[in-house]
Order: sequence, then C-alpha cells, then structure tokens
Amino acid sequence: MRITVEVDDAGVAHVEMCRGSGNAIDLAMAQGLLAAAQECEAARVRAVLLTGQGPSFCVGGDLKEFGTLPRERLAGHLTEVTGALHAALRILAGLDAPLVAAVQGAVAGAGLGLAMAADLGFAAADAHFTAAYTAIGYTPDAGVSWLLPRLVGPKRALDLLLTNRRVPAAEALEIGLVSRVVAPERLREEAEGAARTLARGATEAYGVTRRLVGGAFAAGLGEQLDAEARRMATAAVTAEGQEGMAAFLGRRRPDYTRAAAR
Repeated sequence: MRITVEVDDAGVAHVEMCRGSGNAIDLAMAQGLLAAAQECEAARVRAVLLTGQGPSFCVGGDLKEFGTLPRERLAGHLTEVTGALHAALRILAGLDAPLVAAVQGAVAGAGLGLAMAADLGFAAADAHFTAAYTAIGYTPDAGVSWLLPRLVGPKRALDLLLTNRRVPAAEALEIGLVSRVVAPERLREEAEGAARTLARGATEAYGVTRRLVGGAFAAGLGEQLDAEARRMATAAVTAEGQEGMAAFLGRRRPDYTRAAAR
C-alpha cells in the first residue's frame, strides 16, 4: 500500500504517502495518488492533508525504476506515471476543499510540485527543497514549471531549475515556496490543526477563492474584477453566505458544516 486515505469526523482527508525510500513516485504510487484524489472528490471532503511517511516527504520520481527500463519502453512508462500524477493534481486543484501539506526532510522533483500545490504548506525546519530534474537531464513535471515561477518569480525559478541548488526551509519560506516553517516535532500537529480549522470553514467559498487566485495570472484586471463581482453575488445567496452573514449579525460563530447539510 503506497498511499493511505482516511477521512476523519471533521471531514479532513488524511492522504499519506507511505512507500519508504523517500516516498519515490513509481507508477503504482502515481496511480495511488490518483485514486486518493478521486476518493476525496467523491467523498466531498472539507479539507485534504497531504503527508509523507518517514524521514522525507517525497524525493520525486523513482529513478531506480526508470533506470531499469529499456530505452524503447521508458517514454511510454513516464507518460503513464505523469498521466496519473497530473490527473491527481488536476482533481485536487479543482476541489472546493483546501489542500494542506506537511513536508519534512528531502523534497525534490515531483515532491516539490506536490508541496507547491498545497494552499497551505507547512515545512519542518529541517526540510530542504531541490528541483533536481535537469541534474539528470530530465525536465519538470507535477506542475513545477507552472507553479514555481508563480510563487517565486521567473528568474528565481530558473535559478532553482537550472542550478538544482538546495533550498533550506528558512529560504523556502522567505521566497514563498511554503507558508510556514515549524519545529520538526510539531509539524504534523500544526498542519493537522490548520486542516481541521479549514474544515470548519466555508468550503464553497474556499473553492471559489482557490479558482480566482489560480486564474488571476491569466486574466486582465478588468476580467478579474468582473469575475470577483459575479462570484461574490453568487456566494452571498448560498447557504454558506447566508449563514456567515447571520452569524456576523448575531455575533456568534458561524456553523458552516450545518449550512452545508441544508
């Protein structure tokens, strides 16, 4: 079992990579991530917490597996791996439920893409990040070439992609690769606490906000203003919007989980 999925009573899906050896992504692992994303979608979870078992979050593709394949089979195999992995990322990006990642140790290649895909990325103070692709003559996957320049800017993205230098957690926080850096012994607790807090929030509004931010770089200001206006008008009349306003006026805490059930 390379991926485990457990949905708790708060609606948080705990998705854990548990392959060992740095949670390197082979075909079965990629397919497991896709199955996990599909389960999250079907269960309509309220938040997703992505973690990696062991000393490292994810070191990227399984180079040992790739290296044993004959040349005539390699391209097809990599297409299968990236196809499943990218399908998983598309599903996770399309959920209303926010994605939280807790990363430790080595984060490289596709592992970097998984970490950057999170809306809230928690890094242990001992985590370190490396693009790694061009060091072996490969090119980015897992959304790295899309996410990295949006988070750190194109010049810095090329620096990381071409030099493959190791980025420590403190620098990763400074340049925007992660949201927060915490002590290693508190990583899971902090990330899970954030996921559970998000699970109590306005999930539909989170989803719209994720999509607005995700599309912002492709839209002009006028287009984005129009989209914001449409989305806010729609949100105001949803069960969440009505609950949020009633709670504000009533000076009480909103109950978005009950609103979602209506």
